[in-house]
Amino acid sequence: MSEHNTQFLKQNPLAVLNVLRDLQQANAALRVSWSSRQFISRILDVSQQQLIIDFGSREEDNNAALLAKNLSMVAETNGAKIEFSVPQMQVENYQGLPAFVMPTPPAVWFIQRREYFRIPAPLYPPYYGCATLPDKKTLRFRLFDLSLGGMGALLDAPPPETLLPGMEIKELELDMGQWGRFRFDVQLLAISERKVVDSKNETIVTPRLSFRFLYMNPVLERSLQRIIFSLEREARERANNVR
Repeated sequence: MSEHNTQFLKQNPLAVLNVLRDLQQANAALRVSWSSRQFISRILDVSQQQLIIDFGSREEDNNAALLAKNLSMVAETNGAKIEFSVPQMQVENYQGLPAFVMPTPPAVWFIQRREYFRIPAPLYPPYYGCATLPDKKTLRFRLFDLSLGGMGALLDAPPPETLLPGMEIKELELDMGQWGRFRFDVQLLAISERKVVDSKNETIVTPRLSFRFLYMNPVLERSLQRIIFSLEREARERANNVR
């Protein structure tokens, strides 16, 4: 987490408490990870002294987490990504059920989504993806842009009527050519249109989808970061060759 600019680091105790309470009120998913394991939790309660989070869904993950050191925690809201770490966790009863308890972290990273660098996808080679919608229909698209927070996609046909902003889609697959295939859980943020005027002065309208990534694990995030850097470098080289 030290890779972030320190301007995004909140260390004031009241500011840290406010960020965590906002996550609690939003019932935001909290990804807890260590070594090569992770589980999804939520904040049950937080004070200036301690943070209480829910058990994960699998007993083996909960048992392993109790023995783990230096756990990383990541949550996302519509406007920001929040990261922090804790040295270890203990188990206590909370409202009659077991929960993980730890000291409230002294600092959190609060990275506003607009700070995520977004790179346009190249026209050639194009990158394609597909997803299975809740009604079992297949959605196919071309990658339009990419960031650590999400991506834009273009459709060759009008979007299905069952595709609605706010819906979550599991296991969306993106084929990034030489970098391989990646799968994400995503949330559809918006359905809009991309308008381009062609050489005949005619306006071409293409349906555009905006997705945000859900529950991004550290390994996948690092892979995306490398791809984004590579695409940015290739774009600069193409621009220099045109001059």
